[in-house]
Amino acid sequence: MIKKETLEISGMSCAACSARIEKKLNKLEGVTKAAVNLAAEKAVIEYDSSRLKVSQLIKTVEALGYKAEQVEEASKDREKEQREKEINKLKKELIISAVLSSPLILAMILMLFKLDIAFLHNEYLQFMLATPVQFIIGYRFYKNAYYALRAKSTNMDVLVAMGTSAAYFFSVYNAFLAPPQAGVAMKELYFEASAVIITLILLGKYLEAVAKGRTSEAIKKLMGLQPKTARVSREGRELDIPIIEVEVGDIVIVRPGEKIPVDGVISEGSSSVDESMLTGESLPVEKNIGDTVIGATINKYGTFKFKGTKVGKDTALSQIIKMVEDAQGSKAPIQKIADQVSGVFVPIVLAIAVVTFLGWYYGVYEGTDLTQAIISAVAVLVIACPCALGLATPTAIMVGTGKGAEMGILFKGGEHLERTYKINTIVLDKTGTITKGEPEVTDILSLGKMEVQEILQLAAISEKKSEHPLGTAIYENAKKHFNEIPDPDNFEALPGRGVAATVGDKLVYIGTRKLMREKNQDIDSVEPIIARYENEGKTAMLLAVNDVLEAVIAVADTLKENSGEAIASLKNMGIEVYMITGDNLRAAKAIAAQVGITNILAEVLPEDKAEEVEKLKSQGKVVAMVGDGINDAPALATADIGMAIGTGTDVAIEAADITLMRGDLRAVSAAIRLSKKTMNKIKQNLFWAFIYNIIGIPFAAFGLLSPIIAGGAMAFSSVSVVTNSLSLKRYKP
Repeated sequence: MIKKETLEISGMSCAACSARIEKKLNKLEGVTKAAVNLAAEKAVIEYDSSRLKVSQLIKTVEALGYKAEQVEEASKDREKEQREKEINKLKKELIISAVLSSPLILAMILMLFKLDIAFLHNEYLQFMLATPVQFIIGYRFYKNAYYALRAKSTNMDVLVAMGTSAAYFFSVYNAFLAPPQAGVAMKELYFEASAVIITLILLGKYLEAVAKGRTSEAIKKLMGLQPKTARVSREGRELDIPIIEVEVGDIVIVRPGEKIPVDGVISEGSSSVDESMLTGESLPVEKNIGDTVIGATINKYGTFKFKGTKVGKDTALSQIIKMVEDAQGSKAPIQKIADQVSGVFVPIVLAIAVVTFLGWYYGVYEGTDLTQAIISAVAVLVIACPCALGLATPTAIMVGTGKGAEMGILFKGGEHLERTYKINTIVLDKTGTITKGEPEVTDILSLGKMEVQEILQLAAISEKKSEHPLGTAIYENAKKHFNEIPDPDNFEALPGRGVAATVGDKLVYIGTRKLMREKNQDIDSVEPIIARYENEGKTAMLLAVNDVLEAVIAVADTLKENSGEAIASLKNMGIEVYMITGDNLRAAKAIAAQVGITNILAEVLPEDKAEEVEKLKSQGKVVAMVGDGINDAPALATADIGMAIGTGTDVAIEAADITLMRGDLRAVSAAIRLSKKTMNKIKQNLFWAFIYNIIGIPFAAFGLLSPIIAGGAMAFSSVSVVTNSLSLKRYKP
């Protein structure tokens, strides 16, 4: 049985670490797929549970020198606590390291200005200041480097440990072991190089840890929406209980201004509910008996009771949090570039450092200079740390998916976020996507002496007991105009034709041409009217009272308010838009014309929708399918990107790659723009990550970069990448 497990991993320092863990996990017998995310500090593993246990996965990671544990075991509070603990530890080490390194930096600055303050240049003082920084503060680098080398691999810690050790031990040699040089008063010491490099790298790590914590703020915001308690009615008493104790079937009471604790269905009362946290839609939604309410949304005005249907992990908010977490922990295909590079990068850098040392030492550049050889090699080792490379993609994915969640756009994974910007063709299901999916009365035309209000009232009474959507549309429309709609005296459904009803002394027939012809009604004179309505995509029903044709009532599935604007926006982006529907071509053309769609796929059976999507894909198009119904699920799964309208069915949402929490089509173009923006950030990050190394390594090799500047550049390359990703938070689509 294939299972999916998420492990929290601590101790990773760069892309080489995450690549090594991922490679080792993927080699395990029974693992089908493993992806390690450096920024999220998580590993997502798909494995055969009959061949492997979670404990074996954890042992594999720990054998490489890292700490791993199941996410389920690590509560969110504990995760936050551990992150804060790591930040505080880094802060403490940074302060100590900076205090000890300051006199060494001062000594270096004074030496540059040819000023000699003897005690600052004293080798014993410098040795005492640098040694704790090197081996106590810098212990983490030695420990991680040891585990990496033991696993026959290399990473950033190997580079830092080697570089700083070279500078430190060279200084120890010159201070205490080298024979004194005639005429040279001041010894060549580079204790400040090793100490300051460690300090700067710690500064980079501290800023990086703080920034990485901010990349998952979207999750924290979502979790913060959850109320802590709920008021429930049990055994005739109202009790305030912790939300974790609410059970399915509980009757929950919600008063004005309170958050709704869990998902459920209103059983008593009515209200307006602010669902903006879920959909991004600012207008409150009217809720009455039988309507669904979602946990963490805000009750605005009325008091109501509802029956809990989903609690704990099953609530909509919990599912959204899980979806965002999965997306933030997933890996975008573009990250493979960074992974492949980081896998070979450190060994190449070590080789360059060796060549640099030999070049300077044996005079390939200028004369024989041991000092310059060591300093240049150290600078190469330090400037080349691939930290930024490992953070470039995951930090942008984390912020992008979090931003999407704030906008009501849920990406199921980094790969979907990456692929979305490539879309050049969109197939929109008509019913429930372009249209509201609920028929409404659009026209009432009197053919005789009856007033429109009288026609509507009579039709509503006749259709009150009808279960047909068209009859329901007439009844619902009448409810807006009349306080009370009585039952008909007699009612008969006439399948495929309409209804017959007796209302007082009136015999009423409502239905199709066929029904009217059966009742010997002459409808030739109204055929042009019926044809006009049908050409507009409406369904025309005829009403006869006591054998007299009295009215034509037109019903249509009306357009969503912003459909036209949304489709125009997609076309302006250069995207081909198709409408797919089971309607006949004439009705489909009428709807398509209203929203400016020229590509129409009409009379498509539900089971054939996926085939139509496949045809478009075979033409080389990158196709997105947008739908909301159960019959859209195969097409959503077939498309390159499936987008489910969040107001639709669970099956459609499950089959989709992106869930649009609002029933608003403008979210489609917003999702594409967000994808494009996120990909731009990733490309910028990768560019900066590579450019630091491409420019820095030659400068260091040719002696044009001091180890201290190299350490600063390396540290701030990571910070600049994370900061660039965080700028996505300010993006407004």
